[in-house]
Amino acid sequence: MFSSKVDNTFKRRKSRVRFRIHSSNNSYPRLSVYRTNKNIYVQLIDDVNNCTLVSASTIESHFKEKDMSGGNIEAARYIGKLVAERAVVAGIKKVVFDRGGYLYHGRVKALADSARKYNLVF
Repeated sequence: MFSSKVDNTFKRRKSRVRFRIHSSNNSYPRLSVYRTNKNIYVQLIDDVNNCTLVSASTIESHFKEKDMSGGNIEAARYIGKLVAERAVVAGIKKVVFDRGGYLYHGRVKALADSARKYNLVF
């Protein structure tokens, strides 16, 4: 019973964040974060054309070669840097940050700070 209450809280938080992002009526891509205990995934999504512009995650082969764990703050910082560099190459400077249902703390915050540090504006 406890897990269903936590799951419902997560879903409510996620829908609240998405509603605020979509109701702001912006034309910027959405920087969407998904995290698990072992990995973290990031996508830049164009909601107008329904396509992914740029993505980065800790399951990519060159990340595994560095012998880093995918479930820590150091990995989140690296993925933030990687997605920001790929976005700049693709010509994207401004995005809207979608943290999903996750709290802006820990790995999610580290990823966002790293992306900002490497010239992504949100």
